[in-house]
Amino acid sequence: MTGGGDAAPMEASLAAVAEAGIDIRHALFDRFLAAYPARRAAFLNLDAASRRMTDETLQILYGLAQGETWVWPLVAELVATHRNYGALPIAEYDAFIDMTIDVLGQAAGASWTDEAAAAWARQGAALKAMVRRAAAEWQSAMPEGAARA
Repeated sequence: MTGGGDAAPMEASLAAVAEAGIDIRHALFDRFLAAYPARRAAFLNLDAASRRMTDETLQILYGLAQGETWVWPLVAELVATHRNYGALPIAEYDAFIDMTIDVLGQAAGASWTDEAAAAWARQGAALKAMVRRAAAEWQSAMPEGAARA
């Protein structure tokens, strides 16, 4: 498990946001698309994609905190799938992870403790490292721009 007891404060902040009835995907995607406006065209159905990407990011971060074995294969698969949209800079993955955590913290309001912020930050750093590893492995196995059969 990355981060020891990170799951409990992370779960508490998720519960606070759920109890408040806040859907963070709207604020998250507003911020992401403001920072990367050229990405809007990649979303055939922004409503569906924003739901899926927000949920997957939160589930992966929480799964990391719980030491779940499904996290790495899912991250590797998501990085491979995103290659279909061209070479996505690691900075965009990092920004999306950071924005997810930031928007979640804003939505949690007074329930966002220093402990929760630190837990989410640790898991965010772990996820960023996994994304880098997956991108490097896919690049090694299937270089961008290589001829495909």
